[in-house]
Amino acid sequence: MPEPSPTSKRRGRLIRFGAAFAVLLAVAGYLAVQYVTGGTGDPGCKVVSGKGDGATYEFTPEQAVNAATISAVGTARGLPDRAVTIALATALQESGLRNIDYGDRDSLGLFQQRPSQGWGSPKEILDPAYAAEKFYEHLVKVPGYTRLPLTVAAQRVQRSGYPQAYAKHEPDAVLLAAALTGRSAATLTCEGRPAATRATGPDAVRAALVRDFGRDVIEPAGAEVGGATAATPKPAAGGPGTAGGSDGRTVLLPVTADTGAGTGHGLRQRGWQLAHWAVANASELHIERVSYAGREWTAGTTDSQWRPAGARGAGEAQRETSVVRIVTAQ
Repeated sequence: MPEPSPTSKRRGRLIRFGAAFAVLLAVAGYLAVQYVTGGTGDPGCKVVSGKGDGATYEFTPEQAVNAATISAVGTARGLPDRAVTIALATALQESGLRNIDYGDRDSLGLFQQRPSQGWGSPKEILDPAYAAEKFYEHLVKVPGYTRLPLTVAAQRVQRSGYPQAYAKHEPDAVLLAAALTGRSAATLTCEGRPAATRATGPDAVRAALVRDFGRDVIEPAGAEVGGATAATPKPAAGGPGTAGGSDGRTVLLPVTADTGAGTGHGLRQRGWQLAHWAVANASELHIERVSYAGREWTAGTTDSQWRPAGARGAGEAQRETSVVRIVTAQ
């Protein structure tokens, strides 16, 4: 059998080198996309089980913001915690809790909803609060959805080509829902590294709260917001009694029992939902500190735990369950 010529050997080496280089480029491209969308790197946020069974779930600040929005929209509709669990598991499967602007055919966003199938315009679908609202709108039309297996309930809404895919996300969704509905206290923490986008202090916090929960979250009838009641006009920004707090950095968020018919949420559960929401949004909104019911989370701590409030006012804070205190960096 004739020996391969030197030219053919060189050609073979070049082909192998080219193939290997193409593989490396593909891997590098994949890693770059995953980095940009939050798929790699230090997760930054963590939720632990309130049952003491050691279950945990780690995720990125981007995922935390989206998960908090999904939960807030569900409870604002007065839906039970099971609905929130189903929605979170669905978003984990469809997008990894990332608001992506691509997908199969014309699918977009957290739930990979399709404009061509009547879910809304691309701009609407890429609004996480809108996308969550549309998901719940379809979920509540599923008869007995709270009693169905999670993957069945999700599939009735999504009509996915992989109907069993949602089941594997149920344990993580259960942990997230317990924290983000407030059912499990002091179980969600984030490092609180500032995002690239520029926040605008208490105004940004209030705007995000209204976006996710609706205006009643900061203006319940007769409730006090940073020293001003909902029935009275707010003083000029930065002055005493502003909704941002007298120091211009603080939001005093009123807590009222039961967020809607059928939720069964008490005062403390609602308080922990709002406190966990603030922590989940800490990087995006440049939140430095969140306090509720005698516990306090501070951004940038090495262990990111909820700790007992400081000596100053600790006893009073323990009794105070009607206000969540959110302190921003600016």
